[in-house]
Amino acid sequence: MQCSRNAVFPTHLQGRFASCSPEHTLLRIGGGGNTTSGPGGSGTATWGVGKRGQLGHGNRDDESQPRLLLGKIGWGIRIVQVAAGGGLVRVAHSLLLTSTGRVLSFGTAQYGQLGHGYDAGKQLSDCLRPRYIEALKHEKCICVAAGELHSGAVTVDGDVYTWGEGFCGQLGLGDRRPHLLPEQVTLGGLEDECVSNMSCGCRHTLVVTEEGEVYSWGLGRFGVLGQSYTDFTYNNDIGMVVPEGEAGQVQGLAVRPPPMPAAQIDAAVEAANADGVNDLINSLDALNLTLDDPSDQCYPVVIDSLKGFRAVGVCAGHRHSMVLDENGGLYTFGSGASGALGHGDLLGQEFPVKVLEFEKNNIRIHQMSAGVDISMAVSTTGHVYAWGKATDGRIGLGLGRNEITIPRLVDMGEEKFKAVDVECGYVHSIIIGLDGSVYQCGGVGTDGKDDGQQYLDTEEGTRPGYPAKLSGYNIWHRIAEPNEKVIKQKWTKYGKYELKGRSKMMNEGVRSIG
Repeated sequence: MQCSRNAVFPTHLQGRFASCSPEHTLLRIGGGGNTTSGPGGSGTATWGVGKRGQLGHGNRDDESQPRLLLGKIGWGIRIVQVAAGGGLVRVAHSLLLTSTGRVLSFGTAQYGQLGHGYDAGKQLSDCLRPRYIEALKHEKCICVAAGELHSGAVTVDGDVYTWGEGFCGQLGLGDRRPHLLPEQVTLGGLEDECVSNMSCGCRHTLVVTEEGEVYSWGLGRFGVLGQSYTDFTYNNDIGMVVPEGEAGQVQGLAVRPPPMPAAQIDAAVEAANADGVNDLINSLDALNLTLDDPSDQCYPVVIDSLKGFRAVGVCAGHRHSMVLDENGGLYTFGSGASGALGHGDLLGQEFPVKVLEFEKNNIRIHQMSAGVDISMAVSTTGHVYAWGKATDGRIGLGLGRNEITIPRLVDMGEEKFKAVDVECGYVHSIIIGLDGSVYQCGGVGTDGKDDGQQYLDTEEGTRPGYPAKLSGYNIWHRIAEPNEKVIKQKWTKYGKYELKGRSKMMNEGVRSIG
């Protein structure tokens, strides 16, 4: 349907300046230095683990520092949004949205999340450099989102397209099959809605319409869809019925088997990754999940409990979700592991619950981000708040804390600092300042090194466990287009033919015949 928009691009969306996956980071920076392609922030820099080609530099090398993408990205091709996808099963991919509404993708193609379909050899080949999604060339997109194994886009007409793995119904196309090319989501009445923006989580998807309604679909585990769902089928030796009101249960909510501790889940996934036989299936087995699960919601359904107000933004994390209303109120639901919901406890929530810490202190939220058991938000006054798993300084609250159950103000080390964006990954997060400065909390270990920010090129005076300002990077600064070094390969000659050349060999052949 045709939408009447006040602006081409939505005001609240993830990845406007940066985006994080558990393994890598995308940052809008540079560009426009010697052309008319646009101001600073038109280009893209990437860093982190590069084994899946998700960094877009034409190789599979890790990068410990931000490195600019070449190939006219930022100089001729202006980037307006970035989306880093991936998870804990050794996959990762990236999406870039241009100012003309085109979408580029690169990284892992194993599950169809790049949207390119099969190549000439009937293979799903990884892309090591940004490549346009040809199936969307006739659509002008205003928002892109990347999950663990799936991707999505919103067009200027308010239509939603999804592609990639769909075994949990996360594509919203009414089935659990993979779709290698983008397809429009029309079920659940979404075809008649004008969607403003979207967010893809681990195995679920959220969208918000111009009227302020929120739709969700995909894996219902942990309550990330914000509504009732059919629970998983558990093994008898794991699932136990606990009467209401007893340990770990909340009265009035459907009884759930005791959840696995976050550390146990992380250990199970890491053990599955180390096997290398079938990362995805092994990870699911380790967590007692199946591909044929009754909690999957394969088509969009509006979250009825949010109909009392107008939503303007959504964020789908690894196993929890966030919704922002027009008055700056923040609602969270899903897994409460490590206090990621911000309600002062570790309990999960099946339905959206308002974060009262902001309410009682009259704090209005402008931007938010949900990662893997971590959450961050930026207030309308530019202050940064964080909660959830705080180990190794991943959310900038120091090294001496583990689980933060209510939002805490992040000490940026500068009294007048104002933030405009935050993005959460797994062991790191990114904070963007109004002045264009870039801060990183925690860090992804590259080249076999341990996770942490100790390998970053940061300014002097950085305190361990707190946000570290990246030295020499400002998203607003223009940068002259660097020249890509092309290494000329020397031909290796073998045998008489290559040594003498074709003409001499032919002459010798003629003489021998004569």
